[in-house]
Amino acid sequence: MDFGNIIEEKIKQSIARGEFENLPGKGKPLPKDELAYVPDELRNSYRILKNAHMLPEEMQIKKEIVEIEALIKVCENPEQEEQYEEQLSEKRLRFNILMEKRKNSRAFSQYRGKINNKFGI
Repeated sequence: MDFGNIIEEKIKQSIARGEFENLPGKGKPLPKDELAYVPDELRNSYRILKNAHMLPEEMQIKKEIVEIEALIKVCENPEQEEQYEEQLSEKRLRFNILMEKRKNSRAFSQYRGKINNKFGI
């Protein structure tokens, strides 16, 4: 079944009925795609994860690392700070293991610099 033709026909019918006449943002540029620089083979997967409010594991871990680092900066209890440091070490180790697996990925090697800049590594 060729969905392209079906979709094209539905769009033509909607245009004929005037359903696209008063859409919000008409005549304005489309917003920039946050995933425009993600490789084509990963973009749809990342978009599905984003729409489901889920992050890839490495991004989730990096987010947790940033949160723990912020907690360490404001922590005044030495025992609590030690616990945070231990959690931080575990998260960094897990992140490094994930990144080591990804190093063999063609997509990762192409975008390593951009990813490092994004995460401040």
